[in-house]
Amino acid sequence: MCGEIDEKIDAFLNRPLEGEWPYIWLDATYPKVRQNGRIVPVAVIIAVGINSAGRREVLGPAIGPSEAETFWTDFLRQLARRGQRGVKLVISDAHEGLKAAVANQPLASWQRCRVHFMRNVLTHAGTQGRRVVAAVSSPPPSPGTTPRPRAPSGARSPTSRAPECRSSPP
Repeated sequence: MCGEIDEKIDAFLNRPLEGEWPYIWLDATYPKVRQNGRIVPVAVIIAVGINSAGRREVLGPAIGPSEAETFWTDFLRQLARRGQRGVKLVISDAHEGLKAAVANQPLASWQRCRVHFMRNVLTHAGTQGRRVVAAVSSPPPSPGTTPRPRAPSGARSPTSRAPECRSSPP
């Protein structure tokens, strides 16, 4: 059974990336793993892309010791060898190794991820200033839409309720 799963994972990780992928999101996380009897953090990176047809897909993950420029560069080259092309915009956090690797990509520009930007801003705002900073930094509502009313502090939103169980249809 494990052999069958390994084959499927290997096929996914090495599948050709056909067509153009104009938008790529790159990110990393640091889980702790056991290596040689020690618990150490490792960088697990992932690329998610949107192809020219508008379909979002995980392009691939990789595991390495850190987010150094060489690790990101090797990862991006591996994606290119599998057929990834047409990248116009790379969205990510502001990690220096990642930004340097993206700068070496032909015709691709880099943009800081809005989520990472807000996290960084809010950590410097302090507890008293977070609400103000979040309100000022949030985008205005789109034309023709009405803003959703906010629930009182501590209240659960209607979408966070557990679904009702019914033994028979109403």
